[in-house]
Amino acid sequence: MSKNKNNNLIEQEEVQSIVSDEKAKELEEAVDGNSNMRVLSGWLKYAFMGIAVFGALFHLYILNFHPIDPLIFRSVHLAFGAVLGFILFKGWKSNSNKVSIFDWLLIAAILYVTFYIYTNLTAVLSRFGTVPQTHDTIVAVLGFIVVLELTRRTSGWTLPILAGIFSLYAFVGPYLPGILNHRGYSFDRFVTYIFKDNGIFGVTLDVSSKYILLFIVFGAFLQMSGVGRYFIDFAFSLAGGMRGGPAKVSVISSGLMGMMNGTSAGNAVATGSLTIPLMRRVGYKGQFAAATEATASAGGQIMIPIMGAGAFIMAEVTGIKYSEIIIAATIPALLYFLSVYFMVDFQAIKNNMRGLKRSELPSLKGILKQAYLFVPIIILIGALLMGFSVIRSGTVAIIACLVVSWIQPSTRMGLKKIVTALELGMKNTIQLLAVCACAGIIVGVIALTGVGQRFSSMLLGIADNNMLLGLVFAMFISIILGMGMPTTAAYAVAASVVAPGLIQMGLEPLSAHMFVFYYAVMSAITPPVALAAYAAAGVAGTDPFKTGVTAFKLGIAAFIVPFMFIYSPEILMVGSAGSITLAVITASVGIYFLAAMVQGWFAGATTNWIVRILLLAASITLINANIYMDLVAVGIALVAFFIQRTKRGSDSSMRTDQAV
Repeated sequence: MSKNKNNNLIEQEEVQSIVSDEKAKELEEAVDGNSNMRVLSGWLKYAFMGIAVFGALFHLYILNFHPIDPLIFRSVHLAFGAVLGFILFKGWKSNSNKVSIFDWLLIAAILYVTFYIYTNLTAVLSRFGTVPQTHDTIVAVLGFIVVLELTRRTSGWTLPILAGIFSLYAFVGPYLPGILNHRGYSFDRFVTYIFKDNGIFGVTLDVSSKYILLFIVFGAFLQMSGVGRYFIDFAFSLAGGMRGGPAKVSVISSGLMGMMNGTSAGNAVATGSLTIPLMRRVGYKGQFAAATEATASAGGQIMIPIMGAGAFIMAEVTGIKYSEIIIAATIPALLYFLSVYFMVDFQAIKNNMRGLKRSELPSLKGILKQAYLFVPIIILIGALLMGFSVIRSGTVAIIACLVVSWIQPSTRMGLKKIVTALELGMKNTIQLLAVCACAGIIVGVIALTGVGQRFSSMLLGIADNNMLLGLVFAMFISIILGMGMPTTAAYAVAASVVAPGLIQMGLEPLSAHMFVFYYAVMSAITPPVALAAYAAAGVAGTDPFKTGVTAFKLGIAAFIVPFMFIYSPEILMVGSAGSITLAVITASVGIYFLAAMVQGWFAGATTNWIVRILLLAASITLINANIYMDLVAVGIALVAFFIQRTKRGSDSSMRTDQAV
């Protein structure tokens, strides 16, 4: 009997989680660290839960079994998000958990707008944007107000202000010079044009209603079945004992978690509250710890197979299969995380850091016994690669979560957990839904005024003189457009403005959109407005701007990788197996040199400015997958290595002389 008792204790130790039950609940419910949420209670709590669960089931039913008119579906999708959003998120400087009269008026407004679209669908499709009636204009204005206010509450002022500036441009265009000039539009025509499938109900909200909601519900089911906690335990078991272990845990866990939740800032808060204190404990400074978490969380948006939410928009805009996009995105994502790994490893070497004790970490044996929790993600990837639709693949993956959860009693999903997962999925959709609707305003203005086409012509003119200059220009515009905005909106706007110009320059649509997507994602760690870095700085209690600068340095590979796959398409899995392998090897070496340059550590010693310049030159030379350029890079690296060895030798001699 004693022997059996000991065996049971060993078994319990093997699967003991590093994440407490309380922390696991925080991870499940983290959206974006928004403190503007109400704490619902009483009948309002149950009303919210009922609407959310019904909304999630409604979407799953329509998507899988009973398609309806796209405009009606998108308007109902927006209505669910708005009703839930105005119940959950507080209004103007309100500290009350009660829903105000203004909130109820906004809810009534969106319900009326949805009813009007449903009952006047033919008229809406024919009149809006062409010959609207007064009633049409009133409905569109109400919809506009709802979208802007919902976005402000869920994501702050940046995106609504930008949408307002673009809307103003529709009226002041006739008075502007150069490429900004256009003939102007009446208020009635403008507002009804935007409040249709050209703008608010356009491609961004279409993607939100069909794909983003589906995969956020999938993410909620993953969390409720124990996968979110397992990802972190897996990362700790794998890397926690290495030098500077918690930083490497942050890189792995934030990549895995970030791909599911669609928001880099939310991920930085959720996983950062666990990893940042542990990073500081083993010797990392608070600023570096927060920057590491922010950089890894931003990278979660480019991590396959879900890639946050921007990849769904890319598939819809380009017409390229989602499975092709995730195949193409595989190597760039791995290069990014490899770079961040090198960065934290060099920092750990420089500071002579150690990892956590093995006794403090989950048992690797116990973690491997729970590897079945990866099954839903494997099924998702397999279904996509086998050619199943994104909707069918996502639905099957949700069902797989349910099945897998029943393998162990501790993770078993009963009716209560299923209801909670559906509610959580709908709740976590609100912010991205609002962002997609508001981004639709900007996209609609770009289409209406034709400014995107004129910008493309200007970009083409620059590229005619210098292709590299055109790409650098496109990079800066993508970053600037994305500053202060969630990834989804940042990419949607940049894809409308910049991507068409890159395609006119001669780039393949996939390369052009992937180029824009990367810089839209990296706007989250690019000062002066680096949302993910600021969120992580809040957790660490460090200076936000300095944390943003450090995150920018750690994520600098992401600013190089897009140029790599433009000049070396093999990075996007284009070409023969041999050429792809060679490109991956040379790109990885280039990433290593880049990390060594940023961290000032190479060949076992700190570097001077000459070696740093040589390492930067070697990394840039390896951008182009060309044997001659590779040889040049090897030559430069050998010079840097020789200087470092000479420096180490002289330092060693000096220490010996001093000892004597």
